[in-house]
Amino acid sequence: MTIKEKLSKIQIEFKAKKSRYNSFGKYNFRSAEDILEALKPFNEKYKVHTIIDETVQEVNGQIIMESTAIMHDCESDGRVMATAIVGVDLNQRGMNVPQQFGSASSYAKKYALGNLLLIDDTQDADATNKHGKESLPKLIVNSDKWLKAVEYIKGGGDIANIKSNYTISPADEKTLQGLKTK
Repeated sequence: MTIKEKLSKIQIEFKAKKSRYNSFGKYNFRSAEDILEALKPFNEKYKVHTIIDETVQEVNGQIIMESTAIMHDCESDGRVMATAIVGVDLNQRGMNVPQQFGSASSYAKKYALGNLLLIDDTQDADATNKHGKESLPKLIVNSDKWLKAVEYIKGGGDIANIKSNYTISPADEKTLQGLKTK
């Protein structure tokens, strides 16, 4: 069996659980470590081994982390690879430089492995992350919440506070703003 045939079988059989939880974004996700751990039995079963090669370079003033997942066939000289490129955000607040590079490295590894193994991340953390902006309930005219909002605005309240808790149509927002001047 060629390395491409082995990879094809691994891609069909491979599953990596989303064992990590992001409490800020409130979602489950898989890490590069989760993917590598789930890959180990396939390395033995199909007589392959997988490594990650990383390089850092500067492109047009931007630091780029390039990560390549390489699957080698232990029974031949065959190999297959997939690459992912991630920018290193040196302006990321709350992180020191090693953390900024580590974060970029983790993402690059995860996506290189995802590319190699055809992991469908359409419903993974980064695809569904709303970064704390969960969909808000709609404020419905004449509901109890609407009547409270009307009283709040008439009492001098700020519509921005209402919008931070509810989705409001442009027409309903205009109605509420009109109450402020009355």
